[in-house]
Amino acid sequence: MIKIRSKLLIYFVALLLLVVLVFFVREQSHQRVLELNDESVEQLLLLNELTRMTSETFQSLQIYVHEPLPQNHSYYEENQIQLLRLQQEFQRAEKDGIAKKNYLNLLSSFLEQTDQTVEGVERRDVQQYSFSLNEAEIIASYIHEQTLELINDELTDYKQLSLLTEAKISYTEKMGTAIVGSIILLSVLFALWFSDGITRTIGRLTKAAQRISGGNYSGEDVVVARKDELWFLTKTFNEMKRNILQSVTDIEEKARLAQSLKEMELKSLQNQINPHFLFNTLNSISKTAYIEGAERTSDLISSVSTLLRYNIGNLDRETVLKDEVRIVKEYFFIQRTRFGDRVTFEEDVDPACLSTPIPCLTLQPIIENAFMHGIEEMSEGAHIVLSIREENEKVCIEIKDNGVGMDQETINRLLDTRASSKGGSGHSTGIGMRNVMTRLKLFDKESQLHIDSELGSGTTVKIYVTKQERGDRH
Repeated sequence: MIKIRSKLLIYFVALLLLVVLVFFVREQSHQRVLELNDESVEQLLLLNELTRMTSETFQSLQIYVHEPLPQNHSYYEENQIQLLRLQQEFQRAEKDGIAKKNYLNLLSSFLEQTDQTVEGVERRDVQQYSFSLNEAEIIASYIHEQTLELINDELTDYKQLSLLTEAKISYTEKMGTAIVGSIILLSVLFALWFSDGITRTIGRLTKAAQRISGGNYSGEDVVVARKDELWFLTKTFNEMKRNILQSVTDIEEKARLAQSLKEMELKSLQNQINPHFLFNTLNSISKTAYIEGAERTSDLISSVSTLLRYNIGNLDRETVLKDEVRIVKEYFFIQRTRFGDRVTFEEDVDPACLSTPIPCLTLQPIIENAFMHGIEEMSEGAHIVLSIREENEKVCIEIKDNGVGMDQETINRLLDTRASSKGGSGHSTGIGMRNVMTRLKLFDKESQLHIDSELGSGTTVKIYVTKQERGDRH
C-alpha cells in the first residue's frame, strides 16, 4: 500500500528532476551568451558614465574659474577624483587597441588641462587659465565624439551577439516546450490516478461537515475502505463529531443549571426580606405618624419605604447613577437617625456622570459595608465620602470611610470572585461585595473595582465604569 505522502513525494521528485533538467540545459546554453551580454552592457554604461563625468568636471571647472571659492574648488576636485576612478576602471576593463589608447590619452590630456587651469586661477594668470580652459573644452568635445564611436562599435558587436542569443533562445524554447509538455502530460496522469483515491473520501467528509455546520451532529459516521492517511483523518473526524455532540450537550446542561442557580440565588437574596408586606405596612405607618405630628418619624419610615421599593425590584434591571445616589441618601438618612452625630456623610457628585447606566443595587451594599465593618464601632468622628467624577473617559465612583480598615488578606478574600459569595453580604440587601463585582463584570466587561485599605487607616473603594448615556447600550 502506497500512502498519500509517498505518492506526492514520487510526483514532486519527478517534477523537480524535470524542472532541474530544463534549468540545467538553459543555463548551459545561455551562460556564455549572458556573460558576453553583461560585458557589453557594462562597457556601454562605463562609456556613458565617462562622458557624463567629463561634462560635470568641465562644468565644475568653469564655475570655479568664474567664482574661485573654496566650495567650488572642492566640488571640482570631487568630480576630478570620480573621473580618474572611471578612467582606471576603463583601462582595466576595455580590450587593448588603438581606440582604447586614444581614448585614454584624451582623458589624460583633459585632466592635465583642467589642472593647468586651476593653477592659472590660483596664480591669477588670466592668459594661462583662459587658454587651458579652452583646451579642456575642446578635448571634452573630442572625448564625447570618441565615446559615440566606441558605443557604436559596441552596439555593432552587440548585434552579432543578439543573433547568437536568438538562436540559443529558439533552441531552448523548443526543448523547454517538449519538457513542459511532458510535465503537463505526467501531471494530468498523476492527477487522475491520485484524485481517484481521495476524491470520494473528501466528498463524504464534505457532506458530513455540511451537516455538522447545520447543527446536525447525529448523522452516520463516514466510512472509508482503504487504510491510508485519509482513513485516519476520517476516523478523527468521526470522533470529533461525537465529541462536539457531547460538548454541546454538556454546555447546554451547564447553561441551564447556571441560569437556574442564578435565579435561585437572586430569589434567595430578595426573599431575605418580606418586601411587599413591609412596604405596604410602612406606608401606612408613615401616614399615621405624619397625621399624629411625628414628622421625623414619618420621614424615617418614608426613607425605609423608598429603600424597600428600590430593593424589591429585579436585580438584573438596569438603572442609572442618579437613582443609586438617591437610594444611598435615603439609606444614610436612616443610619443618621441611628448613629446621630457620630457619623457624617459627604457627597461630591459630578451631575454630568449621573446618567451613566449601572446595575441596580451597586452602591448601597458598599455603603453598608462601610457602616458595618468600618465605622459602626466608632464612638465619634465617623465620616463617609461618596465621590463621583470623570477620569480618562470613565466614571470613577469612590466610597471612602475613616473606619478601622482591613488588612491585605481580607482585601484579597473580598476581591476573589471564585470564593463563595455568601461572605460579607449586606445587612439589608443581602448582596455582598463579590456579588457586586460579578454583576458589574456581566454589565460592563471594562469595569473595574479596587479596594485600598490599611488597618486603622480607613477604606477606599473605587469603581470604574464606562461613561455613556442610558440609551447608548444595545
